[in-house]
Amino acid sequence: MGQLIAGPFAGQLLGQFGAEIIKIEPPGVGDPLRVWRELDVDGTSPWFRSIGRNKKSIAIDLRKPEGRGLAKRLAIKSDVILENFKPGTLEKWEMGPAHLHPHNPSLIFTRVSGYGQTGPWAPRPGYASVCEAESGFRYINGFPDPQTGGLAGPPVRPNISLGDSVAGLHAAFGTVMALLARQKNEGKGSTVDVSIVESMLNLMEGIIPEYDRKGKIRGPSGSSVTGIVPTNAYPCLPDPSNASLPTYIVIGANGDTIYNRLMEAIGRPDLIGPDYQNNQRRVQKQGVIEGAISAWTSKHKPEEVIDVMNKASVPVGRVVSVKEVVENDQVKARGAVRDVWVENKEGGDEEGWNVKMLGTVPMLEGIDPQPKWAGPEVGQHTDEILMNNLGFSVEEVSRLREAGIIG
Repeated sequence: MGQLIAGPFAGQLLGQFGAEIIKIEPPGVGDPLRVWRELDVDGTSPWFRSIGRNKKSIAIDLRKPEGRGLAKRLAIKSDVILENFKPGTLEKWEMGPAHLHPHNPSLIFTRVSGYGQTGPWAPRPGYASVCEAESGFRYINGFPDPQTGGLAGPPVRPNISLGDSVAGLHAAFGTVMALLARQKNEGKGSTVDVSIVESMLNLMEGIIPEYDRKGKIRGPSGSSVTGIVPTNAYPCLPDPSNASLPTYIVIGANGDTIYNRLMEAIGRPDLIGPDYQNNQRRVQKQGVIEGAISAWTSKHKPEEVIDVMNKASVPVGRVVSVKEVVENDQVKARGAVRDVWVENKEGGDEEGWNVKMLGTVPMLEGIDPQPKWAGPEVGQHTDEILMNNLGFSVEEVSRLREAGIIG
C-alpha cells in the first residue's frame, strides 16, 4: 500500500526474490509513477514497468469504507503490509497494528515515511529531496567555497531520487529481518519503522563521530572525497571515436602500494617516498598529487589512461552515460540488464515490446535473475486476487466493480 518510489522500490526488491507482491492502486489512474518522466507508446512510464515488475495489481478505492474493508481482508491474510503513507493514515483507516494484529498477530508492518512514525516531525510530509537536505547529505554535495569550506552556491543533487531508493533498501532489509525475528518470537509480528532521513544518515560514514570527537564539520569536496588522496575525476583528451563519452576518468589510488604503482605509471617516481607513503601525509600534499595526475591524464585519451592503469593494477573507470552502461561488455556478460516483455493491451498491429531493466541483484544461487513480468496494468489482477485469495464469486466481483469499489 504505497506509491511513487520508496515503498514500491522495497516491494520490487522483495518481489525479485520470490515474494508474492500484491500492489493496491486507486482505480483508473493507478500509481502516479505510471505517468512520470518518459512515457512509452501506451502512455505508461518504462520506469514503472521496472519498479512494478513481478507485482500483481489490484485496483481498490481506499476512500470508500468497503474498499478499505477489502484491503483489511487482504492484509490479514498476508505476511507483511508495506506502506509509505504519511504517519497516521493507516490508523485513520483503522488498518494500523492495533486494528489488524488481533486478527493476524504475525502480521509485519513495514512503514516508510520522511521522518519516522514518532517524534515532533513525524506528521510532516517528507519527500526524498527535503529529507536528503535535512540529513546533511546535500551539504556535502557540491563544490567548496575556498574561504569558508562550505558550499559555494546551491548543493548539487544526483539526478535520481536517492533518498527514496535508500529508504526502500532499508525497508526491504528491515522486512527480511522482521521475518527472521518472527521465527524466533513464536510467530509474533512487529513494526519496521523506516525514515528517509535516518536511511540517508546511515550512509554518512564517519561524519557524526568525527564531528563529536574532533569538532570537524565535513563540507563539500567537488569530485574528490575529504581526507582520502588520491581519488578523483581527472580530465582526458576527447576521444574522436566516441564523441558521446565524457572526457573524464576516475582513478582511485588511495591504497599505499596502489599509489606507488600509479606514480610509477605516470612517470612521477619523485612523488614516492616517506613524505607520500601513507594517506595522512598524502592529504597534506593533495594539491601536488592531484596536479601531477591531472597533468598526465590531460595528455591522453580515456582508453589510453585505462590501458596504462589496468597494466599497473590501479582502479580506474570512465565517466559514462546510460548508453555506455547498456553496451558495456561486463554488464552484458553478467546479464545485469535484462529484456522484459510488455504485452500491448491497447490493440493495434504491435503485439508488444521489450523494455530493458536491471536484473535481480545481488545474484543469489538458485534465484532466477530474469524478472518474471513487467509492471502490470492498473487492476490487471483484481479479479484473480479477489477470487483466489478472498474466495469471492464472479457475481460479487461484478457488484464491487459496478459500485466503483474496485477497478
